[in-house]
Amino acid sequence: MSDEARAGFDGWGRDAHGATWITWAELTAVDWDEGAAEVDECVHEYRRGPDGSWELYGRNSSLTRFAEVSGLSGPRDLYRAGRTQPEGSEWYDGDRLFRVGRLTRKQAVPDSDWGAVWAVMRTLAGLHGDEGVRLVVWFDC
Repeated sequence: MSDEARAGFDGWGRDAHGATWITWAELTAVDWDEGAAEVDECVHEYRRGPDGSWELYGRNSSLTRFAEVSGLSGPRDLYRAGRTQPEGSEWYDGDRLFRVGRLTRKQAVPDSDWGAVWAVMRTLAGLHGDEGVRLVVWFDC
């Protein structure tokens, strides 16, 4: 990790953990449709797409409505439904579906949030090579 990145990491104190990095070469080799090894703790909200199929809308979104539809109460059941409810549990709410399950890599790191990062990395890789560009990250919770 560069000195600048290390200083940023150290600035988070005890809240920072899990520092890691990945090269553009590794990112281009990822199978983005592969599912996670474990069930996600968050309940997934799906909404109908234009073609009628279910599309992931969010994780732990609309928790007030999820509580009403599921009958679950209490923070642990609502915020960590993936720990308290069996994988595959579903609650329908019209054109909305709440489900406990696994995310694909693409869902965990959606282009809507990460597309700009990928574009910059792709551009830099064109200049410096796929192995010459890496993303450094750490987590704060």
